Amino acid sequence: MEIGSLGEYLRQSEEMPLKVILSNPTGKDAEYRRYVYVKKKDGFQREAYTKTQVFHRNLPAEELAADLCEAFGTAFRQCNLFYESRTAEIKLSKSGKCLFTQSSAAEPPKGEYVAHNREKRYLIPEGTVVPPLVDMGIFTKEGKVVASMRDKFRQINRFVEIVADAADCLPKNRPVHILDFGCGKSYLTFILYYFFTEIRGTTVHITGLDLKADVIRNCNAAAERYGYTNLHFAVGDIGGFVTEEPIDMVVTLHACDTATDYALLHAIRAKASLILSVPCCQHEMNKAMSTEAMPLLGRYGIIQERTAALLTDAVRANLLTACGYKTQVLEFVDLSHTPKNLLLRATRCLQPAAVRARALAEVRQVLTALSCDQKLYTLLLAAGEIQES
Repeated sequence: MEIGSLGEYLRQSEEMPLKVILSNPTGKDAEYRRYVYVKKKDGFQREAYTKTQVFHRNLPAEELAADLCEAFGTAFRQCNLFYESRTAEIKLSKSGKCLFTQSSAAEPPKGEYVAHNREKRYLIPEGTVVPPLVDMGIFTKEGKVVASMRDKFRQINRFVEIVADAADCLPKNRPVHILDFGCGKSYLTFILYYFFTEIRGTTVHITGLDLKADVIRNCNAAAERYGYTNLHFAVGDIGGFVTEEPIDMVVTLHACDTATDYALLHAIRAKASLILSVPCCQHEMNKAMSTEAMPLLGRYGIIQERTAALLTDAVRANLLTACGYKTQVLEFVDLSHTPKNLLLRATRCLQPAAVRARALAEVRQVLTALSCDQKLYTLLLAAGEIQES
């Protein structure tokens, strides 16, 4: 199979190789017979072989592609890449075309890098200098994870993974517009901007919204300091926010109680392609629900409180489905030392009418059994997004 270039292949591949070999020198009198790149903990070690000697050089992981592309085609005609579950071979023909073959690997290459490869691969890997993470105290100025911050480093990458898994639903032919309702200090907002612009290569315009003027002022100053030109923050509430721009993605992390419902309503009415919501402090149903039909639920306060919170999230998830979204409820841990939270991830799709109707009927069944309403349900009814039975 023919491909455009080694650089094109490396850009398209999301996986970092464990080992790379450049061979078949372009000239008979070439100084080096081959280059061997071996994955190490902090990057790669390049072994350059002459007839009698081996010269070593350490490379950061982000410089691997540039080093390979510089040598391939000028010094070598063949490149073999070894991954954990596959191998790839790229040869340069006499006419200058790149010929590509790929096969499954019987076993991963042996060497020091294998042990490190078994560690989880993060979308924001250690060794990458990310200014917001440095300011948060999670990374050192050299991009190393501060030992006491490793849990937060994993939490941030978990958030990025959740976004990455659904990002293909977003527009590809224009900049993506993202709203972050109740952004607070915006730790994850900055990471979101970094992920889209630096890792995914997507042009985004992100607006963070919060009620605290001092917090917004600090966030705008930080965005300017980082050079994040398309990241802006504004003072305002969720219910009154108006924009003439399209809304492609809505993020609402820890909007308290019914504020989450207003954010979800805004996202649904804007027909956002992707919604990420981490609800918190779900007091509404806990106060309104009747446990007469199931006295056990009301016997213990903490049981009723947690049941109400879980039911609130289940109702919200079903209502998103009823409004034409594919909805998932995922486990998510935020940046603070709190118990595990649930994240609602919804992608807009062509949900069959029967699926939407069933999701809405299940909501009504729960609300009838508990003799109460739920804010998102009443908001959607008032907005005409769903209909009375």
